[in-house]
Order: sequence, then C-alpha cells, then structure tokens
Amino acid sequence: MNTIQILWVDDEIDLLKPHILFLEKKNYSVTTCTNGTDAIDLVEETNFDIVFLDENMPGMNGLETLAAIKQLQANLPVVMITKSEEEYIMEEAIGSKIADYLIKPVNPNQILLSLKKNLDHSRLVSEKTTSNYQQEFRKISMDLMAVNSYEEWADLYKKLVHWELQLEDINDSGMLEILESQKSEANNLFYKFIKKNYQDSLTSHDSPTFSHTLFKDYIVPNLESKNGVLWIVIDNLRYDQYRMLEPFINNHYKKEEEHSYYSILPTATQYARNAIFSGLMPSEMEKKHPDLWKNDTDDGGKNMFENEFLSAQIKRLNLSIKHEYYKIVSLRDGKELANNYNGTKQNDLTVLVYNFVDMLSHSKTEMEVIKELAGDDKAYRSLTVSWFKNSPLFEILQKAQQLGQKLIITTDHGTINCKHPTKVIGDKNISSNLRYKTGRSLSYEEKDVFAVRNPKDIFLPSISFNSPFVFAKEDLFFAYPNNYNHFVNYFKNTYQHGGVSLEEMIIPCSIYSPK
Repeated sequence: MNTIQILWVDDEIDLLKPHILFLEKKNYSVTTCTNGTDAIDLVEETNFDIVFLDENMPGMNGLETLAAIKQLQANLPVVMITKSEEEYIMEEAIGSKIADYLIKPVNPNQILLSLKKNLDHSRLVSEKTTSNYQQEFRKISMDLMAVNSYEEWADLYKKLVHWELQLEDINDSGMLEILESQKSEANNLFYKFIKKNYQDSLTSHDSPTFSHTLFKDYIVPNLESKNGVLWIVIDNLRYDQYRMLEPFINNHYKKEEEHSYYSILPTATQYARNAIFSGLMPSEMEKKHPDLWKNDTDDGGKNMFENEFLSAQIKRLNLSIKHEYYKIVSLRDGKELANNYNGTKQNDLTVLVYNFVDMLSHSKTEMEVIKELAGDDKAYRSLTVSWFKNSPLFEILQKAQQLGQKLIITTDHGTINCKHPTKVIGDKNISSNLRYKTGRSLSYEEKDVFAVRNPKDIFLPSISFNSPFVFAKEDLFFAYPNNYNHFVNYFKNTYQHGGVSLEEMIIPCSIYSPK
C-alpha cells in the first residue's frame, strides 16, 4: 500500500512537531513548509494526496495560496486551518472548494479524522454499507415471507430501492448481485399478491390509493394553498429515478408529505394517466365519456383528452377552482412554458404533464446510442438526472417556487428492464404493448401472466367478445413465435411498461412547500 503524502503549510510549523510525529507513527509521510510560495513550488514538484494549509501567514496568505493550488491541481484536497472564526473567511474557503475547515488549536485526532474523512471516506463507507446490507438482507428475506398488504409492499419496495442506491454508490458488484436476486424474488411474490388481491382491492373500502383516486386523495386536499399548486406528472418515472431527482428539488422546496400509490393495470399511459385525470376506471371512462375514451384498437392518440377528463372530474367533485393544463412533449414546448410561467400565478392549479422519461425509455428501444447510455438501471437513473438538471422542467419548478406555489410531483406508472421473453399468439388485432395483451384468440404461457378473462372484473373495457387481458409478470416481455429470435434480440434489455412488477405499479406522489 502506498504511503499517504501530506503537505503541511504553516508559518509556525515548528510548534506542530508533536502533530507531525503522531502522523508519521501512523505511517503518513509529512512534508512541511512555512509559506505559500514554497507550498506552490512543492505542489508543482510532488504528487501530494492532501494539503493542510494555515490561513493566516505573512506574505501570501492562506486564501491566496489555496487559489493558486487549485489552479495547479483542482482536485487536490485542501484542509484550511485558521485561528479566525470570521464568517467571510469561511465563505471564501468553502467557495474555493476546500475539503475541510479546522479552527486552531487543533489536536492530532482532529487531523486524523480529517484525513480519514477525505482519503479513506470511500473505503470506510463501502465497508459500513456492505456490513449494514448484509445485516438487513436477512430481515428483508423474512419480511418477504410475511408481507401481505399494499402498504407493506410499498414499504418493502422502498427499502429495496434504498439499498440499491446505497450499494450503487460504493460500486460493490457482489452485493448488487445479491440485491438483484432479492428484488427478483420480491417481484415474483408481488406478482402472486397482485394476482390474488387486485380484483377485490378495486372495490374494497380499505384499498390503497390507485390511479383513479389519486386526484381526490392527494391533490384536492392541497388546493387551498393561497398561491396555487403546481402539479407535475412526469410520465414513466420510477421510484428510484424520483429518489435521484429529490436532492435538486430539495434545494428549492421542503417536502411536506411523501406517498406511494399504485398504478392500475395495465400500467400503461392510456389507461393509468387517463384514470388519474378522469378519476374513473377505464370501463367507467368508456361508459361516461365515449367521445373521449379510446381503446387499444382505435385509431389516433390515446391521451389526447386529459384536460377534458380533468375538467369533468373537477366539475363532478364540485370544486370551484381555476386550472390550466399543459403537456410538454418537446424541448421547445418546455422552454416556451418556462419563459411564460409567471402567467400561471392566477391559477389555483397548474397541471403539467412532462413526457421526457417516457421518450427516453422508448428511445432506448429504438436507438443504439441510448441503449449504450442507459444499458442498466444505474445508467438509466444517471441519464434521467442529467436531463432533469438541464431541463426546462427544472427551470419551471424554480419559477413556481419564486411564485410561492405548492409543488406536487408524481407519475402515472413506472417501467422495468425486460430481460426474458414469453411466447404469445393472437390474431392481427391484438394490442401491441410488450407487457400486456388484449384481443381475441390469445394463447399464452399461463405461468407467466396474470390473466383476466372478463375485463369488466377489473374495470377494463371489453374490446370484443372473448378478449381477455393478460399482464406479464416480473421482467418478462411478450414475443411472437414468428421471427422469434430477431424479436427477442431487438427488445431484450429494453424498458417497457404495462405489466405487473414493483417498478411499474408502486410509484411516488410527493407534496412540497416552497422554501
């Protein structure tokens, strides 16, 4: 193991001899100097791992030396040590991206802690995270055997996502493989739970919040906000992706509530998002709004009347509110709304449907470059974060905060990386989605699907006589026997939605107040 090289710069370096001896006994190598000019020369000549820098030195002071060091080696950790507790010095140092800030007199253990925090941080966090997950693994396994309610499934899924993000940070492939196995087992048991309970839960008094009750359960109670509400529906946003966006939202908003709710089946935009805005299940939409509802086999866009559905729901609930609805499907649309967002300040409710994540998942299927950029869940999350930080949506969110608007962020359904095919056969009019199928003469693997032979049982429209719905479980996708190998190779490892999985069905709805 290479010895850690420390540069310590202080005009009273002789008084620090006991500290230096302490570090050398710990096998650190310490080079010393008494002024900024010499420090800069040493940084040019030697690859130091860290610099301890006195702020108050004659000649070139600590802040000036810090700036010069950062110009030479921007990523070299520098710990500022000072007698002064003046705020402007702290702000200058922090603004120059110091690694730590210590107030004199310092003791040897403070120095050692700073070294470990800056140089051993990754290793220590990795070891602790791995140890904690190993302890948690057994508890999660036991919970999987006992979980038997929608609330418990949501809690368990959030726990799995938490550990996925923790283990991803330390890049422990072995632990991640164990977690993936545990997620796979969870999805298998969740599929069995949904197959057993979904139909009854749609009419039960103690059912969870589903797509069609989201507006009444979580949006309506917040409409009294004096500056109005911005309600953002990011299409196709999984819980883990939302978790990655949260730190950026938290810079401008304070979270009041976080809920998990369930997408209806199929977990597809035309069903789930229309249910959100209408407050109705699909068969009810077909009956009450035959002019607005479109089935799988109908021509044209299936989500063209969301505002009309929402207006009807608002009227049905006797809400006296002014609302506006926007759907963003291009960068130009987003920029135009961002530029004119102040015009929404008269609204009680501003609704924004943002389609980027959906476009990303479909692009991954169709474009080789996106397949490479989003090759797995970690990369998929990273790409979502890169988009969000630089998107008009983030700008809109900040403008809403300046207007004092409350913020509600949610989605219509999640998505899952499909890795395994299951065969399906049907006539030419069956639906095209890879995670659910409906139509006549369907033939499928019973063990791989949640099959509903009478769609009315789960409030879905019957497209024709003898047209069941079948939903793929876990990470399966439907493939036709014709040209089977080509089809499987093309769609394997792509993100799809419509079926039964934790990732597709358990989704976030969070409520924020502006900072």
